[in-house]
Amino acid sequence: VQLQASGGGLVQAGGSLRLSCVASGLTFSNYVMGWFRQAPGKEYEFVAAISGSGLSTYYAVSLKGRFTISRDNAKNTVYLQMNSLKSEDTGVYYCAADRDFGQSSRHEYDYWGQGTLVTVSS
Repeated sequence: VQLQASGGGLVQAGGSLRLSCVASGLTFSNYVMGWFRQAPGKEYEFVAAISGSGLSTYYAVSLKGRFTISRDNAKNTVYLQMNSLKSEDTGVYYCAADRDFGQSSRHEYDYWGQGTLVTVSS
């Protein structure tokens, strides 16, 4: 299984970015896809998850409203649209795959991508 995240970069505060994660080696629609992030010197933080069908989503309370997770099962891709970015959103963003919906602990996710760096300048 491979998860390849991309789309990170440098953006000014208030700007937007869309992250993508392409999955291979698994039946994509059978997996919940999640995004996590890790800020410098901090623990992993759950960001959002989406069910295999795409019909259900789950967000960290503090991020709901600014971030939107979506998926395209035909392209084996999950997205994270990030708007109104703040300096505290800076970190490495990881996509992950799990069989069970509703998990916000990184230890529950079976497969992980390599991460993409998001830097928000103030």
